Amino acid sequence: MIYLDNAATTKMSKTAIDAMLPYFDGIYGNPSSLHSAGQAAAEGLQNARERIAACLGCTAKEITFTSGGSESDNQAIRSAAKLGERKGKRHIISTKIEHHAVLHTLKKLENEGFAVTLLDVDESGLIDPRLVEAAITEDTCLVTVMFANNEIGTIEPIKEIGAICRGKGVLFHTDAVQAAGHLPIDVNALNVDLLSLSAHKFHGPKGIGVLYARKGIPLTNLIEGGAQERGKRAGTENLPAIMGMAAALEEACASLGENAKRIAALRDRLIAGLSEIPHGILNGDREHRLPGNVNFCFEGIEGESLLLLLDDKGIAASSGSACTSGSLDPSHVLLAIGRVHDVAHGSLRLTLSEETTEEEIDYTIGAVKEVVGYLRNMSPVWRDLMSGKREFIIK
Repeated sequence: MIYLDNAATTKMSKTAIDAMLPYFDGIYGNPSSLHSAGQAAAEGLQNARERIAACLGCTAKEITFTSGGSESDNQAIRSAAKLGERKGKRHIISTKIEHHAVLHTLKKLENEGFAVTLLDVDESGLIDPRLVEAAITEDTCLVTVMFANNEIGTIEPIKEIGAICRGKGVLFHTDAVQAAGHLPIDVNALNVDLLSLSAHKFHGPKGIGVLYARKGIPLTNLIEGGAQERGKRAGTENLPAIMGMAAALEEACASLGENAKRIAALRDRLIAGLSEIPHGILNGDREHRLPGNVNFCFEGIEGESLLLLLDDKGIAASSGSACTSGSLDPSHVLLAIGRVHDVAHGSLRLTLSEETTEEEIDYTIGAVKEVVGYLRNMSPVWRDLMSGKREFIIK
């Protein structure tokens, strides 16, 4: 199997697995227990917290462990909203291409009386920092903009947006789930107040993540019941997963530059090959792009059929976010960058990893060309396009 769905989840690294094993049957105490077994676990927990903090450029006390990116997004946004509400501020700014963990949380806050402004992005998925600045009012309590888009791979100008928010005295949150382990992150240099990440996007285990909250920002509890995580996230910590996450993030950050250069070269080879397919178009910014993300729309086909036939050829791919793969609606991200419904339905996302080879890329280019041609030959829509009964949207 050629696995090209790393934006959905990654294969766990041996480093992460090895880091987890001692905490299943050796150091298995509850970190909250006072006895020696519990304190050995607590020592491991603190060690992991410090190592993850070092990767993000913050202090250990600013790290809270969660179940993953969705929970971290929810807690970050609700905490900022609650803090703003106490100050009489009930306005939040975001973009139309955020992950649904952000968008659905904002929708709930709207139902609770908050005003939400969702800003447009350009045709490459980039948000103009000037739009953010113009949208900030005296009532704004939070700006939340993702670091890099999970579908089209566009990297947003986080540092510039953060500087605007810092200057205006507005909290700034970024969903860095796709960026962590793949792009350099220094929360202070980026002017970030709150940041979310998830381990399974950088070869760590599923079901574990981090919420960074700058010192002095009070977190609102989503889960009640215990004093774990400084009283801000009840429940016994999943220590094996936390140790695996720390090891995976350290490993990813240590080789980040080297990996990014190699993967980006394969990405560009894949983009060049798929660009040879007529009436297809690359989605996302060509320059400001995650090293391993390739997303295309091909006119005249359905993405679901494309995925199934690629799977038959031994290629694991997706048509967009794994969180919405069961939906029949076209991607909200593709619609936001101007793709019409008929074109957005024919999308393909291929996401690479450190294990992807040049041979796999070349095989994939050939397979996609063959499958797209096969599906188009079967399509009455394609016949209408070729006969001139319909006009091509992608020229």
